[in-house]
Amino acid sequence: MANKRILSVSLLSADFSNLTQEIQTIEQSRVSDIWFHIDVMDGHFVPEIQFGANIVRAIRKITNLPLDIHLMVNNPDRQTEIYANAGASWLSVHVETCLHLYRTIQDIKKLHVNAGVVLNPATPFVMIEPVIDAIDMVLAMTVEPGFSNQKFIPSVLPKIRELRRLIDKSNPSVLLAVDGESNLETIEDLVALGVDVFVAGSTVFDKGNHVVNIKALKAKTRD
Repeated sequence: MANKRILSVSLLSADFSNLTQEIQTIEQSRVSDIWFHIDVMDGHFVPEIQFGANIVRAIRKITNLPLDIHLMVNNPDRQTEIYANAGASWLSVHVETCLHLYRTIQDIKKLHVNAGVVLNPATPFVMIEPVIDAIDMVLAMTVEPGFSNQKFIPSVLPKIRELRRLIDKSNPSVLLAVDGESNLETIEDLVALGVDVFVAGSTVFDKGNHVVNIKALKAKTRD
């Protein structure tokens, strides 16, 4: 994926009162290799409650771009089919919440959805070794999930490097994704570590023109 890096635009930072226009502006920008990242929060695994299945269904009607669903929930097995039916292209679950991780991944893939596994900052990369052959993406959190206004945790960078090595050795088709403060200051370091998918929200939506911001981020991902 060295020449086809993906920007997964986090809708958590979008203007909820104008969500349709926000999505359409980005989709109509003709910027290549864009996904929409949607955080699903249950108020238990993380404090907030966000983006239920009805919202995902509504978003699916607005856009044809891939929907990258990040399940920040306890008991994700109860949610995977719901969000697959709502229009998910990708479903990622936290290793910290899955009692039977391999089975959860297999259940996601039976739904004809790409399966991802998420690691919190303090979770070691070796936790995905037993399932590396079964997944389509691994997502490394560089902030704690579910909390806003956090700083990038630089101690996660060595783990990202180890994930890249593991992927290249064991299953090169797996995408390596990073979520948390992928911005104009951090993205070049992430590119150097071999990241394929960059989740970005506030850098896209908080200041200036969304399309200009996306193009600036995309430019930083080029070799």
